[in-house]
Amino acid sequence: MAVDSRIAAITARIVERSKPYREPYLERVRNAAAKGVHRSILGCGNLAHGFAVCSPSEKAALAGDTVPNLGIITSYNDMLSAHQPFETYPALIRQAAHEAGGIAQVAGGVPAMCDGVTQGQPGMELSLFSRDLIAMAAGIGLSHNMFDSTVYLGVCDKIVPGLMIAAMTFGHLPAVFIPAGPMTTGLPNDEKARVRQLYAEGKVGRDELLEAESKSYHGPGTCTFYGTANSNQMLMEIMGFHLPGASFINPGTPLRDALTKEATRRALAITALGNEFTPAGEMIDERSIVNGVIGLHATGGSTNHTMHLVAMARAGGIALTWQDISELSDIIPLLARVYPNGLADVNHFHAAGGMGYLISQLLKGGLLHDDVRTVYGQGLDAYAIDVKLGANGGVLREPAPEHSHDPKVLATVEHPFQHTGGLKMLSGNLGKAVIKTSAVKPERHIIEAPAKIFHDQSELQAAFKEGKLEGNFIAVVRFQGPKANGMPELHKLTTVLGILQDRGQTVALVTDGRMSGASGKVPSAIHMTPEAKDGGPIAKVREGDIIRLDAVAGTIEVLGDQQEFAAREAVTADLSHNEFGMGRELFAPFRAIAGTADHGASVLFH
Repeated sequence: MAVDSRIAAITARIVERSKPYREPYLERVRNAAAKGVHRSILGCGNLAHGFAVCSPSEKAALAGDTVPNLGIITSYNDMLSAHQPFETYPALIRQAAHEAGGIAQVAGGVPAMCDGVTQGQPGMELSLFSRDLIAMAAGIGLSHNMFDSTVYLGVCDKIVPGLMIAAMTFGHLPAVFIPAGPMTTGLPNDEKARVRQLYAEGKVGRDELLEAESKSYHGPGTCTFYGTANSNQMLMEIMGFHLPGASFINPGTPLRDALTKEATRRALAITALGNEFTPAGEMIDERSIVNGVIGLHATGGSTNHTMHLVAMARAGGIALTWQDISELSDIIPLLARVYPNGLADVNHFHAAGGMGYLISQLLKGGLLHDDVRTVYGQGLDAYAIDVKLGANGGVLREPAPEHSHDPKVLATVEHPFQHTGGLKMLSGNLGKAVIKTSAVKPERHIIEAPAKIFHDQSELQAAFKEGKLEGNFIAVVRFQGPKANGMPELHKLTTVLGILQDRGQTVALVTDGRMSGASGKVPSAIHMTPEAKDGGPIAKVREGDIIRLDAVAGTIEVLGDQQEFAAREAVTADLSHNEFGMGRELFAPFRAIAGTADHGASVLFH
């Protein structure tokens, strides 16, 4: 089925806008690919260093230019649940590569931090910048020029976007992303949220809170709510970087290992040494990026990707904008209800039909570009499948189910949960912002209330504990942007504002910071740009100003005398407390040169 004409028009606009970047990018990719097997240009001393620890047979193979060498970029560490499973992957990949007639080497490791650990802590101010650092770290590993293809081992929030930026930077190499999968279902996410709220109200103690959190986050794999980590997995599959069905298989299972071995074989099959050469930089194009945005809307995915997708696309010479994302949101229906947009977790989503069913429904409605390249070698219709373990221990794929196994979790394209996507762009005299509407009740999509001003999330939390947050209000939490303090997530504010909302108050949040990918029921205009540190209009707001947040019309405005508001001077703030401790001093150069949120909040692309 042909793609919807409105989607085709947006895609064509992106293609045209991207030409000044995309054409030079593709020329660089093709020039690099034309040089042939890259280690063949290395001098003898260079090559000897590159395979010094290999076996004699591997050295003999790598000395020539006919045996493919697979570079592994890994984000393994054994503290974080999502990345701990990667400990055993290199051995599995090396074995599968050997059986397929190739060689695999760990090219390098990249850092992987967890926003769940650093929420509300100084370390969170490093989180967003870790994305670009990860891209740089992967670049160092691949700079040895020893590889014909790459596999990327990563899952969570900034890791996958950083790895994709690296994959696009080394776009002359094929790239396959290999996930670890979600942890098995623990304490239901709504019960975890209930205990958090009770703790914030002082009705349960730390012991009860820690018990609930530990039952929720209890083993290897990603957290089971639909935040940025699991949005990453959805994106890698719908954009063609995963093998079909790979995203949401639990760690430590035979099917998970079978998929990893298959991904290894596929990464070796698509090198320039074979007949299916699939360089990542050419495989991913404007249609692939649009498909990613569509998947984000259809699943109510993470708000963080309004920045990450812009930066990921730009690394491949593609100029995606918030306006593109907003217009696609008006076209794409919400087909998934996964916490915080519903009660189900990602394991329930997978059991209901998962990515295969979702893709089949979007294709049925003409809401995806099917004519894209993927690492699997076919268009997206090959991803409309149900994946199982075959009788021989391999991967078995069958057509996706025609009907959802749980209509409360996955809907049909004819009868969606809502007719527009889960993300909305806002603009007005305060600048531009993003709001996640999929978990916000429709009666809260328009909020008009006086402003309460805070320059730190701890100030708002203190005001709550002191009983000062009375009546209806919009909390303005500013000086939280990339240049101010690295743009930390302000996830802990969700609980506080949620309590007030449940008490019957009308509340909302406006901030130049981020919320978690799991941000939910409280209307939140986030990623406000220009940020306060840059003198943006958010720095002109005064206590008591009436703000109107309208997620229906897509506007965010300070009401009243517009000339008076425009003439105000922007306030400043003392940010010295953000400059040191927990490594923050190391990132001063990043804060100084960070781009705006609508351009990806990147130090690499502006």
